[in-house]
Amino acid sequence: MRIKRLLLGGFLSATIVLSGCSTFNRDWNKAVSSPVQPTGVAGAWDGKWLSDHNGHNGRLQCLLTETPDGTYQARFRAVYAKIIRVGYTANFQMMPTASGETRFKGSADLGWLRGGSYGYEGRIWSTNFFSTYTNKYDYGTFQMHRAYEAK
Repeated sequence: MRIKRLLLGGFLSATIVLSGCSTFNRDWNKAVSSPVQPTGVAGAWDGKWLSDHNGHNGRLQCLLTETPDGTYQARFRAVYAKIIRVGYTANFQMMPTASGETRFKGSADLGWLRGGSYGYEGRIWSTNFFSTYTNKYDYGTFQMHRAYEAK
């Protein structure tokens, strides 16, 4: 009975993760083919994540979108172990500075299966995105740059 529950949980998790991939891909392709606003932070970001806790790392993509209330939604797609893709959404509060960078703080609850609650803190410049992440099991960094359509 326990094995059936584990298999069912794995199947449901895979279904949820894979069902979001097509929407992310469509939105990603649209974002990278659109002109970037030089003073804004919204758009497509591409780079890597690195766990400072255990050294795991992989590709990281982010679609950053301003919401009607002025906060930002960050849709992430991370690659783990070169083949596993995980998608999730975090909410960020942006704080522009006089120096031209934008600082942010945010959080996401990924559920108990994927580590629970994560906190984010970082800064964005016109072409670079840097963030730290923490939760009770892991901590590390995100380093990304503006993503553009391959010509």
